[in-house]
Amino acid sequence: MQLQQFFEENPRIAIAFSGGVDSSYLLYAAKAAGADVHAYYVKAEFQPQFEFEEAVYIAKLLDIPLTVETMSVLSEPDVVSNSAERCYHCKMKILERLWALAHADGYTVLCDGTNADDDESDRPGMKALREQGVVSPLRDGGLIKNNIRILSKKAGLPTHNKPAYACLATRVPTGTAITREFLTKIERAEGALFEMGFSDFRVRLIPPDTAKIQMPEKQWKKAAATRERIFKALESDFSSVVLDMEFRN
Repeated sequence: MQLQQFFEENPRIAIAFSGGVDSSYLLYAAKAAGADVHAYYVKAEFQPQFEFEEAVYIAKLLDIPLTVETMSVLSEPDVVSNSAERCYHCKMKILERLWALAHADGYTVLCDGTNADDDESDRPGMKALREQGVVSPLRDGGLIKNNIRILSKKAGLPTHNKPAYACLATRVPTGTAITREFLTKIERAEGALFEMGFSDFRVRLIPPDTAKIQMPEKQWKKAAATRERIFKALESDFSSVVLDMEFRN
């Protein structure tokens, strides 16, 4: 189903909003189609502060009402234990909260920004979307990531070239219990690298306290040239810092 047709059939929608490329374009498209749309952002421990700030900015830019709900996912044992199904359990809890908020505001359709590139077999969280009855208009309309970036650029959205970003929990290896301390250290490390001008990277934890940096190969020379600065920025949180030379994309 094409987006325009979707909005014609669903003129009042709630959107699970992250501030990323996909959900930002979905928000824009809904507004452009004249839909009554409301954005909902769940502020939990797995979302870094900059993601929250960018989501608030995009909602204001598009003049769309945004509800921010603060909740703790670290209170959920199935999330903290960090099994292979951690994303599923986390997504279920968040979607339950989003549905409660949407229903309280009179919305009966909840959408998210999943696109046609997203592979359900590799994303346990998509199982939660299906079980919770969340609609993915971009995916249903056959829009892949590159399409969405092109359309976002035409729409003048600042997110059109925003790097893909996964939640902080993905930096902790499966089977290692997630703690607030781990998340804080990882967010601080990634913030430091952002300030140095690096982009599209990850700082992953190798237990107990080694930071493994993954970044595009084109940034390796810069990382080598600034290695002392990098280590100095991370040394208070990690005993060692390594660069993943096998990482390509």
